[in-house]
Parts: sequence; structure tokens; C-alpha cells
Amino acid sequence: MAKFGVVVFPGSNGDQDLLLAIQDVIGEEAEYVSHRATDLSEYDVILLPGGFSYGDYLRCGAIAKSSPVMEAVKQFASEGKLVFGTCNGFQILTETGLLPGVLLNNTSLKFICAMQPLKVKNNQTMFTNEYEQDEIITLPIAHGEGNYYCDNATLKELKENNQIIFTYEKTNPNGSAEDIAGITNKEGNIIGLMPHPERAMEDLLGSSDGKKLFQSIVNHLRKVTA
Repeated sequence: MAKFGVVVFPGSNGDQDLLLAIQDVIGEEAEYVSHRATDLSEYDVILLPGGFSYGDYLRCGAIAKSSPVMEAVKQFASEGKLVFGTCNGFQILTETGLLPGVLLNNTSLKFICAMQPLKVKNNQTMFTNEYEQDEIITLPIAHGEGNYYCDNATLKELKENNQIIFTYEKTNPNGSAEDIAGITNKEGNIIGLMPHPERAMEDLLGSSDGKKLFQSIVNHLRKVTA
């Protein structure tokens, strides 16, 4: 059984959603991890939740990047282990430099909370192997700073390496470059995603399309440990 660690920062509000998604829907082991933790060696996957870490003072994720746990996350990721960040978690990953680019204010300058169609641009990853290539899925978004930006050289590199994993479909709700909703690092073991798959685990919630992302992670882990 895979063991997931859900990091909890002061101000996180999506940690319980992630924990229940793993425990109750996927059926794997999960537990909370303090922002003060310095050793993550017992986990197979680390999840960084949405919310407003440290009140989102300065910039989203700018204070969280200095938490003791983020040094441990860097070490964890350097060993090739899987790291997933959603919404504020994505922002933290860019602030720490674990993912390229930055998340800016939505071009509307408004907080957006809505169900959003996405396209799966790369299904050959540790996080998307359960999806079909170019599959259209629906996940909820809830953010005020989800406008993904990077310079032209970085964007070219993201395209060449197939690091753009999810894009917004039909409408771009926040002005992100190339409609980007989610990317990975070059090695493919870290993913940041602005929409919330953990809030789309059952049809009762309006979509169960998020379930495949976490099942993809489990599939990958089972293959590498077989």
C-alpha cells in the first residue's frame, strides 16, 4: 500500500480534502505532515494542498517556501519521489523553484470559483497514465492568483519536454500563458496543478475526473515496486 503525506501549513484549507480523497476513495494510506517536519523518508508521495498558507502575505507561497518541511520536500523530490501540489501547493512549488514560472493575479483581478473543463495534454506521466491523450475532463478551480507565467525560453522548454500536462479548455479563466493549468518538472516526478482534483472524486460532487490522477500515481508506484 502506498503511503501519502499531506503537508499542513498554517492557513491550508484543502488538506482534509486531499486526505479523504486518498483514504476514502483511492483506499491508500495517508496522514497529515506538519510544516515543521524535517524527515519525509517514510512516505511514497507528498501532497501540497490548496488554501492560503501563512495568509498568502507577500505573495502566495512566499512564506511557506521557507518552512522547514520544504527543505525536506526538496530532498524528497531529489530522490525521484513524487510530489503533487494543487492551487496554493502549485504556487509554493514555483516559489521554491521546484517548478519553473510563477502564478500571477488572474487577469480579471477577481477570485474565480467554478467547474472548469481541461484537456489532458500528456498522458504518459506518473500522474496521468489513467487518462486518455487529449481527454477532456472537468475539475473545480478556486483561486485569485492562477495566471501561469514564464519567460519565452522557459515556455519553449516546457513544450519541447512535454512538461505541459493540463491546459484549460474552451475558456482560459485566469490568463495563463498557452492556457496552462498544470506542469511537471523535467524529471516528471513533480507536478503543479491549479485546479483541484481532490474535489472531483465522486459524481455526487459534480465530477469524478480527479480520481484518475491519484489512481495514476498508485499505478506508477505499483509498477516500480513490482
